[in-house]
Amino acid sequence: MADFEDGKDEGALRTIGEVSDGLGIKPHVLRYWEQQFSLLNPLKRSGGRRYYRPDDVALVERIDQLVNQEGYTLKGAEAVLRSSGAPGSDRRQADRREGDRRATADPDGAPGQARAAPVRDLGDAIARLKSIRSRLARAIEA
Repeated sequence: MADFEDGKDEGALRTIGEVSDGLGIKPHVLRYWEQQFSLLNPLKRSGGRRYYRPDDVALVERIDQLVNQEGYTLKGAEAVLRSSGAPGSDRRQADRREGDRRATADPDGAPGQARAAPVRDLGDAIARLKSIRSRLARAIEA
């Protein structure tokens, strides 16, 4: 949980510096995550100053957990967040509809094809890899 010692109310807006200090995540990482995660969209005022809402802070914490503790890639973490109803996602539902087309692309980028379900165990991963290998071998032979 965030450790904010700034005397602000729990529901207050926070600057990128305050979020960075409270969560121990460098500001440049937060800005990068904003580019990579469409769900992470803090308020921006004139001059580009960012203000993180409590939902944004909770989302940053979840991203940090997925990426730095559970080992997800950024794309994998975004898929988990979208499927689990990340904090603040209801507020951004209309904004996401247009971006959902990108999320349904297969790994090769073909639009409109659903991605495979996440791997839950090693046996499943091995079976998938063998299937991919045989499809590649057939494609090379053709």
